[in-house]
Amino acid sequence: MATQRILDFLATRRPEGPCLVVDLDVVRENYQAFEKALPDSSIYYAVKANPAPEILKLLATLGSSFDTASVAEIEMALNAGATPDRISYGNTIKKERDIARAFELGIRLFAVDCVEEVEKVARVAPGSRVFCRVLTDGAGAEWPLSRKFGCVPAMAVDVLRHAKTLGLDPYGVSFHVGSQQTDLDAWDRALADAQAVFARLAEEGIVLKMVNMGGGFPTRYLRDVPAAQAYGQAIFSALRKHFGNRIPETIIEPGRGMVGNAGVIKSEVVLISKKADNDNVRWVYLDIGKFGGLAETMDEAIRYPISTPRDGAETEPCVLAGPTCDSADVLYEKTPYPLPVSLTIGDEVLIEGTGAYTTTYASVAFNGFEPLRAYVI
Repeated sequence: MATQRILDFLATRRPEGPCLVVDLDVVRENYQAFEKALPDSSIYYAVKANPAPEILKLLATLGSSFDTASVAEIEMALNAGATPDRISYGNTIKKERDIARAFELGIRLFAVDCVEEVEKVARVAPGSRVFCRVLTDGAGAEWPLSRKFGCVPAMAVDVLRHAKTLGLDPYGVSFHVGSQQTDLDAWDRALADAQAVFARLAEEGIVLKMVNMGGGFPTRYLRDVPAAQAYGQAIFSALRKHFGNRIPETIIEPGRGMVGNAGVIKSEVVLISKKADNDNVRWVYLDIGKFGGLAETMDEAIRYPISTPRDGAETEPCVLAGPTCDSADVLYEKTPYPLPVSLTIGDEVLIEGTGAYTTTYASVAFNGFEPLRAYVI
C-alpha cells in the first residue's frame, strides 16, 4: 500500500508524467526487520535493486554493507559512506580491468563461479577473499536466477581449491534461491549443498569461513508472503541442521525485500479501447510499460497491485499495456487484470510495490519517452 507520506507528496507536488516515489521510512523499517530476523548475519544490500543515493546513504548510516555488480555501483556505495570492507563485488562476470579497479578502491571480497574467473582475480587482486557461487534450482521463485550464475557443488570444490593454489583466500560459498522466493525450504536445500562443499574442502585442510545466502526475500505484491521473521527462523533452523554448532559467518543480500514495498509508481491511463465490437476484454494503455521500468512483468512473472480512483466499483478483466510502439510492451494479457469498468482515460493509477528493479530497468529514451523519474522522500 502507498504510505500516507507518498500520497501526500503526489497530492501536493503533482509531478508530471509517470514517476516512482520511495518512502525512506519503509526502507528503514525493512532494514530493522532483517536485522531482527537474522541478527547473526551481515546485511549486504543489493545495490542493483535501487541505487538511489538517498537509499544508499540511509542504509550506510544504519550499518548496512553492500553487494555490488560493477565498479560504478562500488563507487556509489563508497560515495554513500560505506568503507571498502563493507562492499562485496558480487557479480561472477567481471572484466579483469574492473577487478583491478575494485582492488585499487580497496575491495577485497569477490564472487567467482569458475576457475577462469579465479585466475582473473588472482592476477589483479592478489590475496583477496573469494567465494564461489553454487547453482540452485530456484524452485518457488517468481523471478528465478539459476543457470546463468553458479556452478555445481563438485565444481565449486575445484574452483576454491584452485583459488588456494593461486594465493587467494578461499573464503566461502554463495547461492541465490531466486528473486521473490516464497518457499521457506529453499534455503534448506541450498545450505545442504553449501555444507557439502565445506566438508569436502575441510578434508583437504581448506577451511571455509562464510556462507553468502544471497537475496530472494520477497515483497508483497498481490499475494501474501511470509514475514522476515519467518524467513529468519527457517534459515537459522537450516543452518543448525546442516552445520550443527559450527555455524559459519553468514551474509544475506536483500534487494527487493529491502526496497520493493517502499516505492509506488504514479501512472496515467492514456487509452482504453477494444479490438472488436464483440470483444469482452478491454485494452487499458498506461503511460508506463515494460520499457519504462516494468520489465519484471515479462512472462507476467511479477503482478503488481494497482489501485485506481474508482476502486470499489464493478470490475472486468482488462489487458494492460504500455505506451510504446513495440508489440512486446504488454504487461498482463495471459492473465487479464481486473480493473473498474468505470476507469477512464486520464485517470491516475498507482502501481504499488515498485521500489525495486524499476528505475534501473527503465530504458534511456525508447520512443522518446524520458527515463522513469524518481523521488525519494
